[in-house]
Amino acid sequence: MTVAHPRKQRRPLHTRPPRSRPLRSRPAARLLPALVLVVLALTGPLLAPHPVDQPVTFPYAGADGTAALGGDLLGRDVLSRLLSGGASLIATALGIAVLVTGAATAIGILAVLRPRLGRWVERTADLAILVPAVLGIMLVALAWPAGGRLAVGAAATVLGIPYAVRVVAAAAAPIAATGYLETAAAGGERLWYLTAREVLPNLRATLLALFGLRFVEGVYVVSVAAFLQLGPQPPEADWALMIRENAPGITLNPWAVGAPCLAVGLLAISVNLAAEALAPARPTPETPL
Repeated sequence: MTVAHPRKQRRPLHTRPPRSRPLRSRPAARLLPALVLVVLALTGPLLAPHPVDQPVTFPYAGADGTAALGGDLLGRDVLSRLLSGGASLIATALGIAVLVTGAATAIGILAVLRPRLGRWVERTADLAILVPAVLGIMLVALAWPAGGRLAVGAAATVLGIPYAVRVVAAAAAPIAATGYLETAAAGGERLWYLTAREVLPNLRATLLALFGLRFVEGVYVVSVAAFLQLGPQPPEADWALMIRENAPGITLNPWAVGAPCLAVGLLAISVNLAAEALAPARPTPETPL
């Protein structure tokens, strides 16, 4: 008589350790830095320990108990001006990003859905892209009455639309060639319906990435314009203006230049991370065992 032995369970050939949730699945981790910077920029003037236009120490003084980050070229508190100088820069960059993305979306989708008009739009955009952005901004800002931040923002918006139109049109072209969109158009659907219900939902990732890039470009454009003595003017508290004003004394008080540079860099990186977190995740194939 033979005794049947129990069958041994087959062990899997490969075992994988439990994976931690990827950063992509935790959008709050990427949204938080941008939200903190925006809230800090908006509430910064209330937190400033000193008036932004009154000297509290001697020029380019080092950090001490009176001024946590030292003084600027006139002895004003660097920390107070840093806390008060972000709101205007963020507002200008945000306005540039919203206007450029919105206009480019409307023009780019219209150019794809109306091919005859699209050819003229693409040719016009190609010609406008040839204009150097810095040169165009300088010409507009110098010709604008009183110049200032509004002139720089308007020039950056106008010069940023052509390139953004090309990006949107390139992303919308494959969508316009799909069967369901052609079926809807053949069924007599109006242009606004095709744009809002068929094309826009499929461009979410592209538009969010474009918005993030336009915002970062807006921050850099305003900063470069301030360094070229265009845009914000003294005694306004502005991160970009602080960099230009205090550059001669960087060896005496590095915080006068390093603090606003760090703030601009963190703002650009955090907004890009936030835009990427809001974009829809792309499906990835399962890894076989």
